[in-house]
Amino acid sequence: MNDVVIREITPEDNERVATLVREVLLEMGVPKVGSAYADKALDDMYTAYDVPRAIYYVAELAGEIMGCAGIAQLENYEGNICELQKMYVSPKARGKGIGAKLISICEGKAKEFGFDQCYLETMPYMEAAQKLYNQQGYEYLDARIGDTGHYACPVWMIKKL
Repeated sequence: MNDVVIREITPEDNERVATLVREVLLEMGVPKVGSAYADKALDDMYTAYDVPRAIYYVAELAGEIMGCAGIAQLENYEGNICELQKMYVSPKARGKGIGAKLISICEGKAKEFGFDQCYLETMPYMEAAQKLYNQQGYEYLDARIGDTGHYACPVWMIKKL
């Protein structure tokens, strides 16, 4: 997977990113309501992240998007915390370090943007993802912070940057 290129999203990536995210969510059995599946931004991720202190990346291999992730200010929260958002890796690319690379690049940019902590929400049965987050230094929280609208995601984690 050394040939994987991680780069900022472009408008031309929107459709492929939305397809990847929805495919992974369906594969994992995530509810369509109360999760990223229903997010209005999903069909135009380029525009959604074309705001201050936000960025979205795609991991591409031989012209195919194999993964994606971004960061932005945690919604409906006053503190200096960003959220790791919409991080998904294609089933055929899992276990090859793409997720760890995406997290590292997102956290680096979050530090550049001046955030103090990075928060995320996930599903209880996304055990491989949680294991990766733990390995990257994320710790479990007892309650959500902010209000992302993803009420179907009952696992919350945070990391000091």
